Amino acid sequence: MERPYPRWKTKISALPLIFSKGTLGAETLERKAFISGPIQGLENRQGYREKIRRICIRCGYQPIDPWQREKILYRSEGPDWWTKVPSLGFIKRDLEDIERCDVLIAYMPRLSAGTCMELFYAKMRGKKTICICRLKNPSPWIIAHSDMVVKGIEELEEALKSLRF
Repeated sequence: MERPYPRWKTKISALPLIFSKGTLGAETLERKAFISGPIQGLENRQGYREKIRRICIRCGYQPIDPWQREKILYRSEGPDWWTKVPSLGFIKRDLEDIERCDVLIAYMPRLSAGTCMELFYAKMRGKKTICICRLKNPSPWIIAHSDMVVKGIEELEEALKSLRF
C-alpha cells in the first residue's frame, strides 16, 4: 500500500491525528466539521485546534483539521519551515476538505487571510459556518459569511448543538 506521506517524516504517534479513524470513535460520526484558523505567525500556537476538535467529537462531528495533515507532510527543521510549503497544493487540499464538510468552524483571534478565504468559500458552497471571533470590530465580510458568531471556544458546543441542517 502506498503511503500518502513520506515514511521518514511521520511519527507513528501522529497518525491518529491525520486519520480520525480509531480516535475517540470519530470515524463513525455522521457529520464533518472543518477547523479553520490562523497558522502564519502562529505555527507553534495551534493548541486551540485540539480544544475545538474535542468539542466537535462531543457534539457528534468528525473533525477535519488540515493543520494535522500539513504539519506532518511538510515538517522540517528551522524557524520558517511553513514558508516552504507549496501554496497551491495545501490550498487545493483545504478546499477539497471544505467540500466534504457540513460545517466550517472559523477560529479568529486575529485577522487571518486564509481563515477569511475558507469562511467565504464554505459559505459560497452552502456550508454552515460558525465563527469564534475575538475581534472587537470584525469586518462585515466576516459577519455576513457566518451563520453564527460566538466570542470564545467555550460557546462553541452550544452553537454546534443548535445548528439545523
